[in-house]
Amino acid sequence: MSGERNSAVGEQGSRAPTKTAKGTSRKPAGVAAKSTPVKPSKPSRPSAKAVKAAKTAKAAKSSKPESRLAMVRRARRINRELAEVYPYAHPELDFRNPFQLLVATVLSAQTTDLRVNQTTPALFAKYPTPEDMAAAVPEELEEVIRPTGFFRAKTKSLIGLSTALRDSFGGEVPGRLEDLVTLPGVGRKTAFVVLGNAFGVPGITVDTHFMRLARRWKWTEQDDPVKIEAEVAEIFPKSEWTMLSHRVIFHGRRICHARKPACGACPITHLCPSYGEGETDPEKAKELLKYEMGGYPGQRLNPPPDYPGKPAPPLGAS
Repeated sequence: MSGERNSAVGEQGSRAPTKTAKGTSRKPAGVAAKSTPVKPSKPSRPSAKAVKAAKTAKAAKSSKPESRLAMVRRARRINRELAEVYPYAHPELDFRNPFQLLVATVLSAQTTDLRVNQTTPALFAKYPTPEDMAAAVPEELEEVIRPTGFFRAKTKSLIGLSTALRDSFGGEVPGRLEDLVTLPGVGRKTAFVVLGNAFGVPGITVDTHFMRLARRWKWTEQDDPVKIEAEVAEIFPKSEWTMLSHRVIFHGRRICHARKPACGACPITHLCPSYGEGETDPEKAKELLKYEMGGYPGQRLNPPPDYPGKPAPPLGAS
């Protein structure tokens, strides 16, 4: 192909100007008159962040794997930068005591925190204590929590855990992992939510958002939540576990979505080896932002005082 191009150039270049009768030169037929060239518009330069993100993504795809030390340093830097982006990160379930948080976390399975928060005011007004909920008529409890979905299974769990709290723990939510996981409907994820936010005991909450981002950021290649928890726990100091969970989950809900991450609006693209999986155009990416990042209400009807977004509307509100 290159030979053909060179040949064509040679043929064109061999055409010499011809002399006219008056001795002036005239271009051969077929050669257009010389015109003033149009200066091409200067392309817009990508931002420094986009350039750095592209380099990070390219480096991640190179044949040389990232060392363990480099990964740990990058992971801890992600945590520090997320702390600056979300200084107000918090559990997105409304609660006033450990029992309310435990019940709300059980209800949050297979639904949004928003729907749980819209449902629990009526629930706790009718069943304020474990003793009250343990004595609930199942059909009546089902009707109250119906908006959260899977209400029959959840009713069974709520009555079961409330009965266990009444009979085995004096009506109080225990503050130990080994006790919490004995309650019906309570696994490690639910237990760590309660321990970290009601008792101040550090724990890593591995929900779907945390799992997705931990894998995107190459902190782990595991699929099992317990294994992910163990591997991530080795990267960060124990004192960071609870807030790390909040920050990662906040980021997953607001920017790094499952189907279409808003890469072009992400503040940590320069640290992300998966940059480019989502929308990289800044303007289009902004349209993907959720909750306070996109100017919309959050999930809590009663958010903490430092939350910069709007409170969520109650159930049935437009």
